[in-house]
Amino acid sequence: MPSSDPSRRTVLAGTAAAAALTGLPSLQSRALAGESAVGAASAALPYNWRNVVIGGTGFVTGVVFHPAVRGLAYARTDMGGAYRWDDGAARWIPLLDWISQDDQNLLGVESLAIDPARPDRVYLALGSYTQSWAGNGAFLRSDDRGATWTRTDLSVKLGSNEDGRGTGERLLLDPRNSDTLWLGTRHDGLLKSTDRGATWAAATGFPPVPSASGQGVTVLVSAGRTLFAGWGDGDGSATATTLYRTTDGTTWAPVPGQPTGPAAKMPMRAAYDARADELYVTYADAPGPNGQSNGSVHKLAVGSGTWTDVTPVKPSGSDGFGYGGASVDAQRTGTVVVTTNNRWSSGDTLFRTTDGGRSWTSLKDSATIDVSETPFLKWGKDAPTFGWWIQMAAIDPFDSEHIVYGTGATLYGTLDLKKWAPQIRGLEETSVLFLISPPTGQAHLLSGSRDIGTLYHDQLTASPADGLATNPLFVTAAGLAQAANKPSYVVRTGLGDNGNGAYSNDGGQTWTPFRSQPSVAKEAPGPIATTADGSALVWSFVHSDSTKAPAYRSVDNGTTWTEISSFPKGARPVADPVDPNVFYAYDTDKGTLYASTDGGLTFAARATGLPSGDSGFKLAAAPHRPGDLWLSAKTSGLRYSNDGGRNFTTVTSCQASFTLGFGRAADGARGPAIYHVATVSGATGVYRSDDGAKTWLRINDDQRQWGWLGEAITGDPRVYGHVYLATNGRGIQFGQPA
Repeated sequence: MPSSDPSRRTVLAGTAAAAALTGLPSLQSRALAGESAVGAASAALPYNWRNVVIGGTGFVTGVVFHPAVRGLAYARTDMGGAYRWDDGAARWIPLLDWISQDDQNLLGVESLAIDPARPDRVYLALGSYTQSWAGNGAFLRSDDRGATWTRTDLSVKLGSNEDGRGTGERLLLDPRNSDTLWLGTRHDGLLKSTDRGATWAAATGFPPVPSASGQGVTVLVSAGRTLFAGWGDGDGSATATTLYRTTDGTTWAPVPGQPTGPAAKMPMRAAYDARADELYVTYADAPGPNGQSNGSVHKLAVGSGTWTDVTPVKPSGSDGFGYGGASVDAQRTGTVVVTTNNRWSSGDTLFRTTDGGRSWTSLKDSATIDVSETPFLKWGKDAPTFGWWIQMAAIDPFDSEHIVYGTGATLYGTLDLKKWAPQIRGLEETSVLFLISPPTGQAHLLSGSRDIGTLYHDQLTASPADGLATNPLFVTAAGLAQAANKPSYVVRTGLGDNGNGAYSNDGGQTWTPFRSQPSVAKEAPGPIATTADGSALVWSFVHSDSTKAPAYRSVDNGTTWTEISSFPKGARPVADPVDPNVFYAYDTDKGTLYASTDGGLTFAARATGLPSGDSGFKLAAAPHRPGDLWLSAKTSGLRYSNDGGRNFTTVTSCQASFTLGFGRAADGARGPAIYHVATVSGATGVYRSDDGAKTWLRINDDQRQWGWLGEAITGDPRVYGHVYLATNGRGIQFGQPA
């Protein structure tokens, strides 16, 4: 295969990983056979599931390649699980899809480690957040490359989706004893396990005092039998200690002569050149990925203890940035790559040296980037950029010109140091908010997501050919709606700098921005709805701090807007799919259903005393029947109304309801197929009902749970049994009967 198209060959075959490995803390262990999570019921109805292809879209925070096995590599993401590279299929295989909704915090991977001498062993440290509302982290170990796992619950929290997620690795396998693992935490110091992670305890002899708000241990790396630990809580002063080492695994001491000052405030990554016995360390003045303005690269001659400043370009003034990724070429002594991060003035790059840091070349300067397989990476422009949030890079130990680096949206790779393309097949990390399956047109799916706005999925098996919806471009979708009786008419809202709303008359292929918008729209764009015939719009607004603002109405495609004083502030408007005069809105603060019968001009209360107190409760209107409403109220269950929300009845066939949608009816059925993320008979999963919610068939299984699923689900109105499911980190899942 020609090297000009690295996306179509096995670019990740055996990529370099002689760098740091990292471990995790725990309390109890339990085996997860066949990647299944404990406590979930088996699927009642066989379904085939696969991702709707977008291609990446999330922050790839680490790649570790096995140094002795060509084609064996692992990737971690900040909130979308871990993956193993399948060399034969040339794609990534997800390893954590069995993570249940109850354990959704564990879909973020803080760190990963492999055993250089035992290729089947892999270790993961899981935990997305360290806030008080988040659960503790967990440690996983596998003896079969992630096919099955043994889990140890930790007594500490990890923060894979917080600032500092691009540092590491924080998990290290001790080179002197493969049963010993070290785990650097953010707020609980350094942990050690001597039984492969079955139990964990605070490491003795490690002097830094953890804080409740710092970064703690940012990186662990071995240089021969010496272990180094980067400390991220220093103040950047000339006397601060940021790097510790141990030669006996018992006592840790500051590394003599280490760099200090603002440019060496926080160690980010480290890579060891075993042939030269030299350790390269990258530094920044903040954990990143945002907020860095200073940094450096230093080299330690491990044997002599001599430090050398080998910074490629020193940040200064308007050209402020930090350094991040670091990787050593296992084949060529003195060949190293490091990455810049948060360099907005001239753009982030990879610097490469072949002489131990005496001189460097910017690989971006000679790069051509091919994103034909993932067009969204153009971000609405004529050509893609080299990327941003570049906090990791890795060199293939079997091919010095094969390098990969992660960005906030993808993983790029090259085979010749000049031509780059995404190496992302199989890796889908999108956080999805809205799904529409149109009844007509080329696309069976429209989606709205965090970070990538709105997409028109002209195919399910390839990234959308037109990339992100533009005119205007939204960073994150805030609303997406289609006129039920005029499916060519679609509206969307979102976060953006050039307008926050748009409409389409061709089913979402092209867009026209609203000519005007309420003043609150730029700061607080929220969900939008359109009447069944597209004649009126209702737009709701919620600030990022959850402050709710009045809703507005337009009857001229967003040319003019009028405030709706009777609309419950912050509620999500829902249009009746049959009657063009009717809107609904559910006030989650009061537990009251509101309705409008004059096209959104005024709203009046109907049913009261419904579940309240959770903005995540969702109202859905069934197609083809006026006034057919369904209310998902999480653990308060499912409610149903057939009179436009005047009265609701509790649906007793499920115990919890998170989100609900509709699809083409089964042959002979009286109503549409209902697709439901719910708890039924104690098992939370994805369900389908063909008899109006009297009975449910589970259509996912314990190996396909994907963490949090409560945002959106919809069936296909044209194909019975086809369903589209939004996840928070594993993209869009598409299911069809087996």
